[in-house]
Amino acid sequence: MLVRPYEMPWRPAYEAWAAAAWLLGLLYFVYITGSRALFTPFALTLSAFAMLMMIVRARQATRVLTVRASLSGRAMQVITTRRLGQLTPDPGMVFLGFGFEWQPLHSQRLYELAKIDYKEYTLPPSLLSLLGYTVDPQPDAEIGMPFIHGVEPKEQPLYRPLQNFEGGTLLVGTTQAGKGVALATLLTQAIKRGDVVVFIDPKNSRRLKRVVQRACEDYRQPDTFLEFHPAFPEVGVRLDFTFNWQKPTEIASRLQSIMPADKDGTFSAFGWDAVNVVVQGLVSLEDRPNLVKLIKYVAGGVEPVLEASLTHFFDRILPRGWRDSVEMRKLLQEASRGQIRRPSEVTSTQLIAYVTYYEQQVPQNQHERVIDDQIRVFRHNREHYQKITASLLPILSMLTSGDLGKSLSPDPFDLDDTRPIMNFEKIERGRHVLYMCLDSLPDPSVASAIGALALADMAARAGMRYNLDIQGRITLVVDEVSNVINKPLIEILNKGAEGGIHSICAMQTLADLANRLGSEDAARMALGNLNNLFALRTKDRPTQDFVVETFGKTGIHTMRVGRNLGADTHLGDWSSGRSVQITDAMEERIPADMLGKLPNLQYFAQVSGGRLIKGRFPILNPDFDRAAARTTGAQP
Repeated sequence: MLVRPYEMPWRPAYEAWAAAAWLLGLLYFVYITGSRALFTPFALTLSAFAMLMMIVRARQATRVLTVRASLSGRAMQVITTRRLGQLTPDPGMVFLGFGFEWQPLHSQRLYELAKIDYKEYTLPPSLLSLLGYTVDPQPDAEIGMPFIHGVEPKEQPLYRPLQNFEGGTLLVGTTQAGKGVALATLLTQAIKRGDVVVFIDPKNSRRLKRVVQRACEDYRQPDTFLEFHPAFPEVGVRLDFTFNWQKPTEIASRLQSIMPADKDGTFSAFGWDAVNVVVQGLVSLEDRPNLVKLIKYVAGGVEPVLEASLTHFFDRILPRGWRDSVEMRKLLQEASRGQIRRPSEVTSTQLIAYVTYYEQQVPQNQHERVIDDQIRVFRHNREHYQKITASLLPILSMLTSGDLGKSLSPDPFDLDDTRPIMNFEKIERGRHVLYMCLDSLPDPSVASAIGALALADMAARAGMRYNLDIQGRITLVVDEVSNVINKPLIEILNKGAEGGIHSICAMQTLADLANRLGSEDAARMALGNLNNLFALRTKDRPTQDFVVETFGKTGIHTMRVGRNLGADTHLGDWSSGRSVQITDAMEERIPADMLGKLPNLQYFAQVSGGRLIKGRFPILNPDFDRAAARTTGAQP
């Protein structure tokens, strides 16, 4: 038994001819009623029946023609920031553009359209006007097939509750498909709601930046907007990614996230250890770590930190004047004469004496783990140490050189630099909106490192918020996520909602993410942490397969018509037959190839645990109303 009746709207509107015939019949019956050629009550009954059938057939014809009228699609729509504000009066609802909820009926229509030339069933403009269809059709010059959105003639503003997006959202679409327009709509709403917003943009979209600025001007305080740009450090803020931490080991873990991956993890583990030793030493000396200090002591050697740590330790446990003790003087003399082995030629005599005294004269139960680790690195073969940390040093060098070093390792005592020093805690407390450009086109390596470091810091902040039960909503938006994805971001996608961080990620293809993470399985596992999926036009087949798998399947009806004709040799022996068979099969709710034919700004989306919608985002022009105001002389 069929779940729903079979429908075929992609055909001539035969019902219109039937309605015309019943209209003629009605006119005839009215005529004969007026001429009294027929018994009046009977004639009136026939007239009423003809009118009823005409209305029924006209409605059926209108329905078919209306569905066919929508095959012309809809042109792109431009709205202002003010209009978007009118469309989003309830902060608990998210505006997703215009469209409709996708039902099995729409899948059926789409599968039928794939078998025919849709242009044969589009209606001329004169007939569209007669039907009251006032929608601007999609111009022929625009990319994509208009009939995909045209399977439903009626659309309305789309809204979903904000709580549906706490599990993260993924936007998939090829270049110029409309990801930026979608992000502009979602970002503006987040700013209007009062969220703390962090937008990581690898490629620096000027239009998106202006949208964010205008939203801050309209809905927040003037100083809400913050900008970071590696190529133009003078116009933005300074960011300290090593400021917030609960355990010193977190800093080493953040730097480990930007190191190139190795097969067995040996180099990565040693790099983590080298950084952690320096960090632990600086913390014990009450000296706040930053990137400049870390590369100084990792590349140049831990000796200055070790000497300061030992001096501080001896001042604490030894009597005053320990430097002039007999044992220390003896060790200093032996070190100066070369009687104590030096790990390197640059090691000072004083440090050698201090280390020897610590190892030989200080009881084992008084040793400190931080100093022991520093001595272990100090005694390590210098040549081998440099080889094993070689993967870490280039990244640190890039992040600490020139103006970028001053931006990522800010000095609060530098009176000549008036740029604000920010960290994610200050951004959160000030309810700021941070537009973080990575400038990936000229220097993708540095861009990737900055993005990964920022995400590692945010992951740590999410954990801190969760531990301290800090309330407040943070919206994290990452464009071109394949450029910066790392383990901290995956942790944010997996557990960030518990810390109040809600993510929106945009990417082009699954292959880009797989290349970054090492395999398609790893990419699918990462994307599995995102509950909502918006699919704009995509041409990559693995990406299409991922999308349609996520959307699921539905029953599609197929009609098979058979006709048999036969004749025998005997005169008059002739036979014929006709059969109609309707079958039902489970097919993808959206054919994969249709994802490659979507017009710009149009999408399929799965939200709210299986709810499928078809929509289109309007173009948000932040300055359109101001330009109109200047033209008319009115206030924007």
